[in-house]
Amino acid sequence: MSYVSAQQRYIQSLPKYLTLCEHNYVRALKLLPHERRVGQERKVQLGHSTFAVKVDDTAKYTTDISIKQEAGNLPSVKPLYLTVRMYHDAKVAEIVHHDFHQRIKPSYAYPNPNMHQKDEKYQLNAFLYDWLVACVENGRAVLNWDVNNGLV
Repeated sequence: MSYVSAQQRYIQSLPKYLTLCEHNYVRALKLLPHERRVGQERKVQLGHSTFAVKVDDTAKYTTDISIKQEAGNLPSVKPLYLTVRMYHDAKVAEIVHHDFHQRIKPSYAYPNPNMHQKDEKYQLNAFLYDWLVACVENGRAVLNWDVNNGLV
């Protein structure tokens, strides 16, 4: 008698993902430049690294920002580069590109040719959360504390 094991497809927990993106939105608002026009940027120093948070595009309900490591990177590691889309109507922020790659899929079959993790989109947004928390709590930059008309 032979048994065939069916591989279960990865299914992302939407409430868990949206909660993470909501936390990212609140913290990303604090790091945006005071004037949220295209081309404006704010420098953030975290440890020995310097990052630039730049407004790339704005629309009625969305803002695209890029986060780029400008100084302090190790010679053998590529500097950080993320593109984050902020949805103002839903009050969520998520990574849409990283390291100049194509759009990130919600999930990947595993194994795959590029060796993406099954939950890579969630992992990248969890990294963004950790990075934003570190910047808000330990980074050196003037933060925007008047978020959402005084409600932080």
